[in-house]
Amino acid sequence: MKFDDLDQKMRIFETVADYYVLPGMFMVARLDGRSFTRLTKEVCQFEVPFDARFRDLMLETTESLMNCGFRVIYAYTESDEISLLFDQNEQLFGRKMRKYNSTLAGEASARFSLLLGSVATFDCRISQLPNVGMVVDYFRWRNEDAARNALNAYCYWTYRKQGLAETAATEKLIGLSVSRKNELLFEQGINFNDVPCWQKRGIGLYWEDFEKPSRNPVTGVDVIARRRRIKQDLNLPMKEDYSQFIESIVAEAQHRVGP
Repeated sequence: MKFDDLDQKMRIFETVADYYVLPGMFMVARLDGRSFTRLTKEVCQFEVPFDARFRDLMLETTESLMNCGFRVIYAYTESDEISLLFDQNEQLFGRKMRKYNSTLAGEASARFSLLLGSVATFDCRISQLPNVGMVVDYFRWRNEDAARNALNAYCYWTYRKQGLAETAATEKLIGLSVSRKNELLFEQGINFNDVPCWQKRGIGLYWEDFEKPSRNPVTGVDVIARRRRIKQDLNLPMKEDYSQFIESIVAEAQHRVGP
């Protein structure tokens, strides 16, 4: 059998289950660390419930994903997860979902492992969202999840530091209201309102313009050049203000593309 015939025959087994994101749909990729609880608590022994070193590893990994060839207009990270919002007109890989999932997971795993000095892996899945409202809902969902997880983490480790085992500490939290959890922390001298925003709300990364002194290579005249860089926002707004913030990110990206 000729190679071209053999190639055509075998490739169908790779592509028979391919799915593509429809034109005009927004894409959000969510990456999660695999077995990161063991990695962070046993292998690397990061501080609990939050460690600035781990935060910085996640931020560097997120920036790497924003710079690896995709048109990412907003990224969000909390705990061991990363969410990436692509430009609505992203066309890389012909919008083939398996390529996004595999490439992003590979990029994140490689970058984080190199930074950490130990093997770490991420998985990835793509959400297809039909309009800006759903994009806002997605990031509000992750933002609220971060707040819930932060409160639970502080309470859990309060119990653990009191000598309770893992199972016992987890069981103590079952059925507790948000107000009771806040009271529990306050009794231990922790005002949850004073916890750093990045721990409660996650961190947003987006592009910003800045001016940089430069020199025209032809004329030799000093000029001001406009450049773009990634901003790390550790103090994200909350609730409706956060909704408006996400809407503004999308609107600015659409304005850059134009009609």
